[in-house]
Amino acid sequence: MIEIKLTTDGGDMAHCAQLMNSSEPFITLGFTYERCLAAMKGDNKEIYLAYYDGEFAGFVVLQLAGVLRGYIQTICVVHGLRGKGIGTALLEFSIGRVIKMSPHVFMCVSSFNHGAQKLYARMGFVKVGEFKDHLVNGYDEYLLRKSVGSHFEYVPPMD
Repeated sequence: MIEIKLTTDGGDMAHCAQLMNSSEPFITLGFTYERCLAAMKGDNKEIYLAYYDGEFAGFVVLQLAGVLRGYIQTICVVHGLRGKGIGTALLEFSIGRVIKMSPHVFMCVSSFNHGAQKLYARMGFVKVGEFKDHLVNGYDEYLLRKSVGSHFEYVPPMD
């Protein structure tokens, strides 16, 4: 069973930063623990933790304001628990959270992260842009979007 919970706990954020720091694509991109921890902080962010059979299994960071309102900033699953539907559950949850306020869900994926690209395409995300050498030289970031309607005509779903 997968359970997803909102957190504001600094200890949880430190745990998430440790997971990020020891996972791809963050290793290849050269993210330090400090950079990972800093990515958890800021206004208009929500961090949700995933638990698989009661065990910490991953997390997602959502950015809910700004130019790309409804941006899935980071999604990360514990390496030994991958392939159990946790990433899919976090992604489905994130999409549901974002479309309560916006018809567009955005995220980026690294050019070398082929497994994640397949998951995101399966979930309806399409590539709408490319940032050459965006975080580090030699690797690009692809901007993805999933849309359920036009911005000005959008009526958020009722709970």
